[in-house]
Amino acid sequence: MKNYYSILGVTPDSTEAEIKSAYRLLARKYHPDVNPEGAQKFKDISEAYETLSDPKKRLQYDTINGFFKSKKQEEKQYTSSQKAKEEYSKNTETEKPKKKKSKFTDNLNEIFKDLGKNNAKKAAPKIGEDITESVSINIKEAVQGTKRIVNVVHVTTCPHCKGRKFINGAECPACNGSGEKIEHRKITVKIPSGITNGAKLRIPNEGSRGENGGKNGDLYIKVEIEKNSRIEVVENNLVYNLPITPFEAVLGGTVKVPMFDGNISLKIPPKTSSGQKFRLAGQGLKQKGKSGDLIVVVNIEIPSSLSDDEIKLYEKLKKISSKDIRENLSNE
Repeated sequence: MKNYYSILGVTPDSTEAEIKSAYRLLARKYHPDVNPEGAQKFKDISEAYETLSDPKKRLQYDTINGFFKSKKQEEKQYTSSQKAKEEYSKNTETEKPKKKKSKFTDNLNEIFKDLGKNNAKKAAPKIGEDITESVSINIKEAVQGTKRIVNVVHVTTCPHCKGRKFINGAECPACNGSGEKIEHRKITVKIPSGITNGAKLRIPNEGSRGENGGKNGDLYIKVEIEKNSRIEVVENNLVYNLPITPFEAVLGGTVKVPMFDGNISLKIPPKTSSGQKFRLAGQGLKQKGKSGDLIVVVNIEIPSSLSDDEIKLYEKLKKISSKDIRENLSNE
């Protein structure tokens, strides 16, 4: 027996809205267009949602498999199930045989019926919901710009049953009784250079579809920049942790700072301390015509492998060194 609640990551007390939200999240992740290895998982997710999104099917599933709910949830589900039963009963009653009428009367009724449809008040337009997706990029892509293909799940009201789930007492064949139409779309999103962590890009009219002629919602892309051990983005500045050798720190000199589009020269003064910062104006992220700064933090590092000659020089330096850099620590 498949545990549909476990498959969707919900509980027997979850509401229809919570079940729908869980399904949408998993559908985006395991849809075969996005995850070729997730075909079976997507099939299980769809099967679970088809049952749990329908009050009548869910009640039957819970009863057979022994899923118990809190009293409040049971009353809520019972109400939904009763509504489905009443709608079924109402629809079947309308299908009962009626007394035979004359052909003239039938035609007259059809005319009035069509007039009633034409004069009926149209449903008010409804704006579609906005959709938010997240994408992850690296530091280089944030600096230079890039593109991402985003898989968007559009959930709209089933055009066949208008969201009622039932037609003439039976499940809608177009949506299998879910009342919804689900579409997967791949959208190519251009991420501009100089983007900062957490920034949102708005793609107009690519959200959920509007109803009754209403405007579509918007798609928002939240950009997350992956962490880098050497470079960090702080607002529109780049903080670069640059290793230097002991002799570069002592003697000073010009060092190269490797960047994504080439090297930048940095002049290190003699007797530079580890952790000292150097600011290179205008070398950070470029946004709206303004550029941030490149902040270089130097860290003195010893190479992992030293030659015998280098070790001998360090031993000589140790012998001639007259300053104890730790002698006044207790007085600070």
